[in-house]
Amino acid sequence: MNLLQLSKEQAGNYDSDIILAKINGKLTEIDDREITDEKVEFITTKTSVGNDTYKRSVLMLMFNAIDKVDKDNKIKKIYVEFSISKGLYCDIKGDFEITEEFLNKVKEQMLEDVKADIPIVKTSMKTSEAIKMFEEKGMKDKTRLFRYRRSSYVNVYSLESYYDYFYGYMANSTGILKTFDLIKYKDGFVIQLPTKNEPNVVPEFAPQEKLFDVLKERTEWADMMGLDTVASLNEHITSGDINSLMLVQEALHEQKIVEIVDKIKEREGVKFIMIAGPSSSGKTTFSHRLSIQLRANGFKPHAIAVDNYFVEREQTPLDENGQYNFEDLHAIDIKLFNDHMNSLLKGERVELPEFNFITGRKEYNGNYLELGEDDILVIEGIHCLNDELSYSLPVESKFKIYISALTQLNVDEHNRVATTDGRLIRRMARDYRTRGSSVKKTLSMWESVRKGEEKNIFPFQEEADVMFNSAMAYELCVLKPIVEPILFSITEDEPEYQEAKRLLKFLEYFLPCGTDNIPIDSILREFVGGGCFRV
Repeated sequence: MNLLQLSKEQAGNYDSDIILAKINGKLTEIDDREITDEKVEFITTKTSVGNDTYKRSVLMLMFNAIDKVDKDNKIKKIYVEFSISKGLYCDIKGDFEITEEFLNKVKEQMLEDVKADIPIVKTSMKTSEAIKMFEEKGMKDKTRLFRYRRSSYVNVYSLESYYDYFYGYMANSTGILKTFDLIKYKDGFVIQLPTKNEPNVVPEFAPQEKLFDVLKERTEWADMMGLDTVASLNEHITSGDINSLMLVQEALHEQKIVEIVDKIKEREGVKFIMIAGPSSSGKTTFSHRLSIQLRANGFKPHAIAVDNYFVEREQTPLDENGQYNFEDLHAIDIKLFNDHMNSLLKGERVELPEFNFITGRKEYNGNYLELGEDDILVIEGIHCLNDELSYSLPVESKFKIYISALTQLNVDEHNRVATTDGRLIRRMARDYRTRGSSVKKTLSMWESVRKGEEKNIFPFQEEADVMFNSAMAYELCVLKPIVEPILFSITEDEPEYQEAKRLLKFLEYFLPCGTDNIPIDSILREFVGGGCFRV
């Protein structure tokens, strides 16, 4: 029998829908290829790669439905802009207004197409032919992208008469794409999609106003700079304009940091600046740069790392596998932290601890601190936005900052560059350079890191007074020469191979660029080296 028949036969043995397969360990889409004595494993929508495939496929289902509903051809372009509230924020350009009525029609058409179980067909097409086809369809972002392709061929997907290009695997047909919702939001709409943990449930839409504003500002800045896609970044490199782009990006960061300090000055009684964000956001360098601006405005900042308040090793909570869970809030000696901060707030002299990660004990080495009128604490830790950490401190004494690398580029109008991928690539470069960690180790830990962020950081991001986007529009072209060689070190027989292969394919879109012209105080120096701060 063929692979498609086998997947249908085996469907009843899984608690979620089959969407991909592994043949002799190699990940592949489900098609009608003949199966003889190969080893076949099926991948469901309950996995990361399966969930990503599902989301891409629903997007194609949506684009095709919009094409059908837009009978007057008023829609010129559909943009998938960024991720928000377990969904993707989309916008439409043209002589057109997005209404609830329109979205209901699109949703009805999508559900009809799901019921019809229409095949999603992959075709290997000459790159030159794909450029011509997408040019005729007005998808100029794709034609610009393909001009930087080294390969002579490109995979194009079709659903009925609709053609598109997607970065990543796709479902075989529309039949399993039944879980989604379309929600009018701001000037666009959100396509709400299931998570891998609950692949058959549409999560409740929870507006994230502060995050939306930061992401929308990013989009507007990218449009202003003509830097919204990977192709536009590549064009800056080929035109020799990349150095000025770096300086403009750094100037924008500095401007935002100055604005944050201005807001701190406006608030009376602020003594604790609480900084939190997910892995590889550049929190340490940001803290240094913020401290410099604070000094320039008459403050005397002092850095406090919450990690120095870890409980003694034997008191550390355990995770479900019986391992120490250092990301749990109660891995922190919350009472001692609050006692010390309140004493400082009262003007008392406090000896601050330093945590010895080898012995698993707090040590006191004469690090005394007493706060004067102009002194202010810059506190960094993953729980800093959670009021349970600083439960006893007066609300008016705390100024909360959420920092994350919210990627500024899309591959094209329909393919996002995931923020998570940007942070993962940053972390691989930093771990390899500063910690001697192999890329294999970084990849193997990443799922656990993300799980901790989902629990301890993201639920509190809207509690922040301000959000800072640490991503650089140019950073992936700089990180590519560092990360590519170490990704090639992972072999086919290792469990991290498929993820390494995916990232290598992703980096193919970018032209490489050197680090020489990155300023020494840039947040990116935390990951590529050569910075002026100790990080």
